Amino acid sequence: MLESRLRALIKEGEGLRVEFKSSKKDLNRDVYETVCAFLNRYGGEILLGVDDKGDIIGVEPATIARIKKDFITAVNNPQKIAPSVYLSMEQVNIDGKQILYVFVPQSSQVHTCNGKVFDRNQDADLDITAKSTLVSALYINKQTFYTESKVYPYCEMADLRPDLIDLARRQAGFQKTNHPWKNMDDMALLKSAKVFLKDYQTGKEGFSLAGILLFGKDETILSVIPHHKTDLILRRENLDRYDDRDDVRTNLIESYNRIIAFGQKHLSDPFYLEGTHRISVRDKIMREIASNILIHREYVKAFPAKVIIEKSRILAENGNRANSHGLIDPNNFTPCPKNPVIAGVFRQMGLADELGSGVRNLFKYTAVFSRSRPEMLEEDIFRVIVPLVEEATDQVTGQVAAQDAVQVAGQVTGQVAGQVTGQVTGQVAGQVTAQVLLLLKKCHLEMTKKEMMNALELKGRDNFEELYLQPALEQKLIERTIPDKPQSRLQKYRLTGNGTLIIQASEKAVSQDTTGQVTGQVTGQVAGQVTGQVTGQVTGQVTAQVLLLLKKCHLEMTKKEMMNALELKGRDNFEELYLQPALEHKLIERTIPGKPQSRLQKYRLTDKGRQLLQGDPNA
Repeated sequence: MLESRLRALIKEGEGLRVEFKSSKKDLNRDVYETVCAFLNRYGGEILLGVDDKGDIIGVEPATIARIKKDFITAVNNPQKIAPSVYLSMEQVNIDGKQILYVFVPQSSQVHTCNGKVFDRNQDADLDITAKSTLVSALYINKQTFYTESKVYPYCEMADLRPDLIDLARRQAGFQKTNHPWKNMDDMALLKSAKVFLKDYQTGKEGFSLAGILLFGKDETILSVIPHHKTDLILRRENLDRYDDRDDVRTNLIESYNRIIAFGQKHLSDPFYLEGTHRISVRDKIMREIASNILIHREYVKAFPAKVIIEKSRILAENGNRANSHGLIDPNNFTPCPKNPVIAGVFRQMGLADELGSGVRNLFKYTAVFSRSRPEMLEEDIFRVIVPLVEEATDQVTGQVAAQDAVQVAGQVTGQVAGQVTGQVTGQVAGQVTAQVLLLLKKCHLEMTKKEMMNALELKGRDNFEELYLQPALEQKLIERTIPDKPQSRLQKYRLTGNGTLIIQASEKAVSQDTTGQVTGQVTGQVAGQVTGQVTGQVTGQVTAQVLLLLKKCHLEMTKKEMMNALELKGRDNFEELYLQPALEHKLIERTIPGKPQSRLQKYRLTDKGRQLLQGDPNA
């Protein structure tokens, strides 16, 4: 929990990566100098509402909203912090006093605050602007730490794709109407995105590896990184080879699009509402997988990145520069950027969220998608495993477009509330204590006693063994990895099949009330509101085929990509029932309107198309 982490930081005191600011009613003036120093050195954590001695004085509640607004505005202002950064504040109550917490990641660029360069030394922020040797060393350190910043001085604008730069410009404009990229020429945009840099070791300027990966022609990318590819594999029936495959060897922007489309082609999409809006849980999960495998990959490693869809899981792997080792706990982890420049461009285009939110989203939507928890393992090879519900996968493939969403929701509710609750809730309530259930939920892969105690935040070994471990072993919910040598120093513990079932059952039992509410809401809202709103707008004007096409259309897509996403083979049928009506209603537009038959032609949603998907009554 964040509260326990902050207590530990306060107890340790200020240091190289920790800074306290009183900020009782207003932000300390030097807080931005600390942000700049943390960005330039190793990153760090800022606690507002704690004085230099480590005493918690708290931030006045009436000033919190203003302080948050002032801080976010300032760090996004290049006149204050250049280049600007995307940071957020979290509010934590400790002993009845409000603390504001800011995590500052290590950056791949050198930043300035009010035109000055700051560096971190012990617990002090030092102005090194006039010390050219230190400034040069800082630049060199950045370029050697982040491989995305490697400069290729002989790469020219002709080696990049202007259509991708224009796509980034337009997508950024969709996210923010007054985005500065909208009025920049191509070179100015690339410099603003920090993909055109100066190599302070050679003195030469050029496009960085990040710029080539994002905007380069395919031949440019593969000449710089010959091993670059993302392998998308479906392996359900033919386990020796594959049932379907997409070998992606192109820029990161179009790679993102193809990963999403591959997931849409082969995964079901259960009905789910957030508020009154339907959310594609499948697309949310694939978005996080795509973002992670493209943004956080270590590109100089030759390990081939892959996404494998199997019957029981989605497995994603990529080469990694590990900042820690082991499973990621969404409630207690510190996000650390691997490729901040690539991440920044993705965020500007709306393809990724702020640092750290992806982990929480993956856990949130996996619980909806497969009623389980994903696993994210950080090692030299980063792995993400999203469990799948095999029956749902088999049932829904090819049916999602045709089935009524309310009917699917009704079926799932019946299965969860009826089968699972009836079979297993009695077991959980009658046989398993709250302590054992908590242990099961914290047990990932294989763990030592110490690792399990740390995950449970326990210190008493006797208490842990008596109340947690022994009952779980006796009920065969957890097992030893070396059963013949219980006292082995290499001993670890893992969930049994029964233990996994208990976790799933408990989560389903907890969500039973919610399921009932959602079912009622779904039936009432979907049959009433959505049908009432959309039927009048869509049925009268837009066919179900066109609406389905709009939902499948991401960024810019060719006819072939759209047909693959829709799982269609007949080109004439696609054009007559899907594409032409969408063009006539101005819900989709050509990227090259003056040349309808161009071999480079692609299609994208119009503002009207986006409004229709969002349920705008004026669409």
